[in-house]
Amino acid sequence: MITGAQIRAARALLGFDQRALAKACGLSLRTIQRMESSDGVVRGNVDSLMKLVEALSAHGIVLIGDGATSTGGGRGVRLK
Repeated sequence: MITGAQIRAARALLGFDQRALAKACGLSLRTIQRMESSDGVVRGNVDSLMKLVEALSAHGIVLIGDGATSTGGGRGVRLK
């Protein structure tokens, strides 16, 4: 669904620190820190993951999953 690296990249594109991202998606700072430190796909509470993805989308982030169309291939993020 989403990787720790994608979260860090999306946050960098938005110019958010971890605290700002936590506030934007209604999660705790510790939850964001845990998600970002994950190797590979983030595991966790589905509700928390959905809040994160929805907040990123609301701020213009498009998540690119494996197999999705992108010029560079692989996982990544891009702004809408």
